Amino acid sequence: MSANDYEKGQYPIEGSDTSGHGAKNATGLQSHGHGEAADLYGDVATAEQYGYVERGLKSRHIQFIALGGTIGTGLFLGIGTAFARAGPVSVLLGYSITGCAVFAMMQCLGEMATWLPLPGAIPQYCARYVDPALGFAVGWNNWYQSAITLCAEISAAALVISFWDQDQKYSPAIWISIIIVIILALNIFAVSIYGEAEFIFASIKLLTIMGLLIAGLVIMLGGAPDHDRRGFRYWKEGAMKEYVGTGSTGRFTGLWSTLVNAAFSYGGVEMVAVAAGEAENPRKNIPKAVRRVFWRILFFYVLGSFIIGVTVSSNNPGLTAGTGDGRSSPWVIAINSASIPVLPHIINAVILTSATSSGNAFLYTGSRYLFGVAQNGQAPKFLLKCSKSGVPIYCVFITASISLLTYMSVSTGANAVFNWFQNLTTIAQLFTWCSICYTYVQFRKALIAQGVDRNTLIFKSVWQPYTAWVAFVYFGLIIIFNGFRVFTETPWGSAELTDFFTAYIGCPIFLILFVFWKLFKRTKMVKPAEADIWSGKAAMDAEVWPEHIPTTFVGKFWAWLC
Repeated sequence: MSANDYEKGQYPIEGSDTSGHGAKNATGLQSHGHGEAADLYGDVATAEQYGYVERGLKSRHIQFIALGGTIGTGLFLGIGTAFARAGPVSVLLGYSITGCAVFAMMQCLGEMATWLPLPGAIPQYCARYVDPALGFAVGWNNWYQSAITLCAEISAAALVISFWDQDQKYSPAIWISIIIVIILALNIFAVSIYGEAEFIFASIKLLTIMGLLIAGLVIMLGGAPDHDRRGFRYWKEGAMKEYVGTGSTGRFTGLWSTLVNAAFSYGGVEMVAVAAGEAENPRKNIPKAVRRVFWRILFFYVLGSFIIGVTVSSNNPGLTAGTGDGRSSPWVIAINSASIPVLPHIINAVILTSATSSGNAFLYTGSRYLFGVAQNGQAPKFLLKCSKSGVPIYCVFITASISLLTYMSVSTGANAVFNWFQNLTTIAQLFTWCSICYTYVQFRKALIAQGVDRNTLIFKSVWQPYTAWVAFVYFGLIIIFNGFRVFTETPWGSAELTDFFTAYIGCPIFLILFVFWKLFKRTKMVKPAEADIWSGKAAMDAEVWPEHIPTTFVGKFWAWLC
């Protein structure tokens, strides 16, 4: 390691701190994050003992992480509940509207991640451009969200296996143990192994969803073995179903419920920015991945929700059967009703790989969020320890240790506690997205205040700052009204109190994290003219990545895809 690693954004720069008071760093600007703390590192020798992450994610890894990151159990399983509750048109509109807001948020994140690709990224941007307290809140909020969601995905994967083991000859604890070992092994050795695993998982999911879209179109047009031409029959049954209330009010609440469902389904779309600090040639690969967000949303979720709406009745009881495996998937229900054999087993296998993939990804992102918080000087410095292959080893082990909570789902009594832990993450994702949008607004102000012409940026997000503010308000409204149904129930009983807790417990958790660090370190809001937008950028700009120009048709297609 050399002193240049300081500039690469891996390590603190001497003479700065994270107290929130803003000491000067090597750029002459005020430092408000990114682990730039003299009390953590005084010289290169001290930094050397911790190691550093490596850029081991290739272009195809990044692109397939971006392509497959949003395709999870939500699209294969969770979307069925939304159909049963609101109807096909409401779901189509809900996923389209929320998709536009997610695209707007990713535009904001893409510009920041291209300007300065950092490990962990999001909490570091919040600390640098807004307030160290926001970086603390977002970092720890994201970490516990990733860790608990890791448990949920492992539990879901174990439950999916019951599709083939309906007699429960084997304890779910066995499957949980196997999945934990697999996921840990994919994350512990090198980031390139994680990248290869996600490349394979994403490829399976992409091929499957494209096959399902084609199969759904065939079923709709009457080309399935049952030769039943469905057309738009199921839209006529109830395009927009009533949810709370009657008439137009009931249909609007049904539509609103799909907005909430869609927001949760899109969770993880920002994963590509978390990986930016370990990506090869991030100035090229990150913008490419972000620009494709719109087409991913349009093709997979919008087109997917349309196909489901014309192949499955929203009144089908199987959608709300609550089996948790492929039997409650609207895709499986559509294929079974069309008398297509074998395919349901294939889809269930894909759902299993999807849940395992999500668990793999959440262990990765959770460990990097923890690493980012440590770089901000807001977690114990031993968490900065990296292996020779560039893996933040303690961050991975600590995040993986939370997965042991999954065993609670096996016991009937402990499962209630496990569900309570899952409830903690209900709106954590939305707080992260709101933070990204507001942080971008401050980042844009910092660029202007420090004389940076946005027209010179490698990636310039569109229609700013309006894009950021619209997405911020939209996600904020979902946070406020995501539990609207509980307020229509009277009188309140234990069920209503549980629903209220589920919908809103994330709000005080995020606020407590923010206020704690604000008071503990007496942090101040970062002024745009003093925001640290430069540390680590010079070394990144100086990096030269070899350009491979393909000459064959296959090579050109692969270059376009990756």
